[in-house]
Amino acid sequence: MKTRAYNFSAGPAMLPEAVLLEVQKELLNWHGLGMSVMEVGHRTAPYVQLMETLEADFRELMSIPANYHVLFMGGAARTQFAMIPMNLLSKDEQAGYLISGIWSSLAYEEACKLKHAYCVANSKQQGFTNVPDRSKWHLRDRTAYLFYTPNETINGVRFSDIPSCPDVPLVADMTSSILSEPMDVSQFGLIFAGAQKNIANAGLTIVIIREDLVDRLSTNLLPTMMDYRTFVNHHSLYATPPTFNCYVAQKMLQWIKMQGGVRALYPINVQKAAALYQYIDHSTFYQCRVEKNARSLMNVCFTLRNPSFEQEFLKRATQQGLCGLQGHRTVGGLRASLYNAMPMEGVEALIAFMQDFSEEFH
Repeated sequence: MKTRAYNFSAGPAMLPEAVLLEVQKELLNWHGLGMSVMEVGHRTAPYVQLMETLEADFRELMSIPANYHVLFMGGAARTQFAMIPMNLLSKDEQAGYLISGIWSSLAYEEACKLKHAYCVANSKQQGFTNVPDRSKWHLRDRTAYLFYTPNETINGVRFSDIPSCPDVPLVADMTSSILSEPMDVSQFGLIFAGAQKNIANAGLTIVIIREDLVDRLSTNLLPTMMDYRTFVNHHSLYATPPTFNCYVAQKMLQWIKMQGGVRALYPINVQKAAALYQYIDHSTFYQCRVEKNARSLMNVCFTLRNPSFEQEFLKRATQQGLCGLQGHRTVGGLRASLYNAMPMEGVEALIAFMQDFSEEFH
């Protein structure tokens, strides 16, 4: 009998059962040390080796070029909304922001508090149902970087390809899309991602930054823990990193490698999303407002045509072991997140439930 639920939450998200069982097995005695990994010093040889393996696996899975640093930082990914302008913008530079949903909006607002930033394009008028119209993009002079969010978890919007901005470093918040599809890292100046979607438990943020962007930093006025150079120079070990999160991340990367890597997971992710969108599009009971060319693979946002049934839908879904389907509090509706750990069987179970529910309440 199945005892674990299918967790469709946008994050903290579902982790593979095999990874959780391995963590459980090692929890009290890691590497025969008689201690949990949570008790092991971060500067001891076994833990330093774990961090080296974690970075090597990450570089392998994402084909990260040698001229990029990989940083493992504690805290929420949205801390990067401040760190990026603080580190990458000098007083006579500005940054451009593509606003395609709530998360890119918050990043832009944070940048405006600290440095000079401007909106390149914004799809808010369209209700964040598509990516900003490329014909209206215009980069200003002295633009130090272009920021965008490839996948908006709250609005269910995805950029299907990488924005082209020659000579301007591209900065991307890949919190909800990292490791879900192949990505050419060399096209970016900086990538960051919170771990709680496709990598580990909440509390770890990974930053991939091109070394020339670090080398050009000149100010010494940044707080030590907000300066990328601190993490580069100390290999992410200046202060105690989120040790357990890094341990879980290393287990997760090993699991991804066992699945065949990102290139093997990507078509499965496409298949999962396509099955759910196809059911919704052919239903008279459910609807998805996001335009087809911009629909997220990771976060399928939808609504009931009669929203009065929404709470009953969520209650019954949870009773069936289909959890975390409530939409974000800022937009409402429903949302099914289909990260790497969600099997096709979970999507099929959700579709079967949705069919039964629609038949009863139509």
